[in-house]
Amino acid sequence: MQTTPPAHEARISVQPGFAWDAQDAYIFDIDGTLMRSQDRIHFNSFAVAIRQVMGLEISFAGVPLAGSTDTAILRDGFELAGIPPETYTPHLDRILQCMRDEVANRRAELDMAVMPGVEDTLRHLAGRGAVLGVGTGNLEAIGWIKIEVAGLRHWFRFGGFSDRFVNRAHLIGDAAAQAQRLAGSQARICVVGDTPRDIDAAHANGLPALAVATGHYSFEELEQHRPAVCASTLADLLAHNGSAM
Repeated sequence: MQTTPPAHEARISVQPGFAWDAQDAYIFDIDGTLMRSQDRIHFNSFAVAIRQVMGLEISFAGVPLAGSTDTAILRDGFELAGIPPETYTPHLDRILQCMRDEVANRRAELDMAVMPGVEDTLRHLAGRGAVLGVGTGNLEAIGWIKIEVAGLRHWFRFGGFSDRFVNRAHLIGDAAAQAQRLAGSQARICVVGDTPRDIDAAHANGLPALAVATGHYSFEELEQHRPAVCASTLADLLAHNGSAM
């Protein structure tokens, strides 16, 4: 018997007085927010790089991924395997470069699905004069490759990445500093993401967050972290914006 999937429920929550599409700059997360990887090339690159550099087989099953950073995922994987920092730290730069090379060499195999409403939202915000950038736990080379494969590179002028930062709040702070250089020192900056860590990183930098439930967290779970905006999808937020005009 064929069953019909449940209808999508559009849900929007906006804090009073916050104009979500009237900020001067936006920092977008990549995975789960702009797009979803339908392959395992980036994920597998952790183990591949460690094998190539150190000759070790490490499983990343059980390592928290959502909202984390590539550098933190590596640290957590080594910790779970019982390998101390003094053993892997001397090899870290080579491991990171092997990860970058692995994804770049397999670029043609990447399969990226753009989330609902992303292109229209970027066009809407850019049309209002906003400066757009990314703030992601990806390594910089990997993040830009994903964005290019998804056909979104032309929208973005800056980015914060995990090459130099284990902590997500620090890379968001770096991205915010770049946004201020482009949009002005008094620029209103909004962080867009799909995990509680995105929201918390925004708040740690004194920035409002726009949360979308297109990743692993539900609308209710995200709303508990008090983002300025919480939406089921960016497409739903745009539709709500149009109906409110």
